[in-house]
Amino acid sequence: MSGPTRSDGGLSISAAARDALTGWLQMQAALLDRADNTIEAYRGDLAEFLSFMSLHKGGPQGLAPLTEISLSDMRAWMAHLRGGGCGARSLARKLSAVKGFYRWLAEREGFDATAVLSARSPRYQRKLPRPLSEPDAAQMLEQLGEQDPRDWVAARDVAVVTLLYGCGLRISEALGLTGADLPLGPSLRILGKGGKERVVPLIAPARASVERYMALCPWPMEAGLPLFRGIRGGPLPAQTIRKAMAQVRAQMGLPASATPHAMRHSFATHLLNAGGDLRAIQELLGHASLSTTQAYTAVDSARLMEVYRRAHPRG
Repeated sequence: MSGPTRSDGGLSISAAARDALTGWLQMQAALLDRADNTIEAYRGDLAEFLSFMSLHKGGPQGLAPLTEISLSDMRAWMAHLRGGGCGARSLARKLSAVKGFYRWLAEREGFDATAVLSARSPRYQRKLPRPLSEPDAAQMLEQLGEQDPRDWVAARDVAVVTLLYGCGLRISEALGLTGADLPLGPSLRILGKGGKERVVPLIAPARASVERYMALCPWPMEAGLPLFRGIRGGPLPAQTIRKAMAQVRAQMGLPASATPHAMRHSFATHLLNAGGDLRAIQELLGHASLSTTQAYTAVDSARLMEVYRRAHPRG
């Protein structure tokens, strides 16, 4: 059996298990373009799982023992987590990571992973996002333009948040724009999660906001450089926009949920409230699943049923 090594959390994991975990994480990063934070969350979840199995089985688990994990073992792991205060949502996330790892490992090693994959995820109430109202979203943009005495910085912050609210971009997508995306046209080609590409319309207010920022920005707009710049000319950190919005929401008396991502929620909700088609909004947001889009919409069930009835071929 491979000798034990120490995981990042200081728990015992066999060298073979560690190497398999590293291989899976590298695949997630290289082929599926997972974000760094996601990779680190996966690393922690899997290290925790593998360490538990070492203790549960009485020693570091090499690849062969890992292929023999039973449904009973999975239940013991889940019970251990729940006993330690792990909530249903967190447990579901951890189980999803373990299943993803086992699908990859089973294909690579040629074993049946049914026992692991059949472990049932706990049910939990999906936490609905909280969009801003239309007046609050408009006021947020207006007050962002008054936050910084440097005109180009204020214009930059407004342009970024306008792209989130006006085009439904993730903040990482807005900050990922470069000089190669210029000149601005009627649409933007966005590379989203998992390397999935989509085209979103660039509405007139969003284009005007970006063009105003560009006219004021002291840094050159070159193809290989980020469109949105920090004070010293480097890439603009997402935290800068989060901080600017936090200042405005404090002034407006808005809750902590009024974040940059809430502007994306607001985009989806306000479109749907105005009669937008749920499938079209799904495409604009770049969601793989329609259920994800539905969770982004703060509308009542009657409104959703109306949309479904209108869109369903048997409606």
